[in-house]
Amino acid sequence: MLSQTAERIECAEKERPSLSNSQDYVRPANEAERTYLESLIRKDYERCHPDDTLEDMKRRSAFSKEDKGLLRDWMAIAALRAAQAAAPFGVAAE
Repeated sequence: MLSQTAERIECAEKERPSLSNSQDYVRPANEAERTYLESLIRKDYERCHPDDTLEDMKRRSAFSKEDKGLLRDWMAIAALRAAQAAAPFGVAAE
């Protein structure tokens, strides 16, 4: 059974429109931020894609527009999760 917080996150992700525009993507400020964002999605990505890893998909994204779009969408989810972690009770971060 999911906790209420996990349920809210999953609902928010389902309601969030898919990013299909190539202009909409997350640009981590540095490698530490990229590592943090990836840590927020790694388990879920690998649960959803049991025969794949996030690292494999990242490597393929350099050559595959489908994987590049998939990585962009997963990173958008990571950014959403990071924003929710920064303001867990719906209070806007200043």
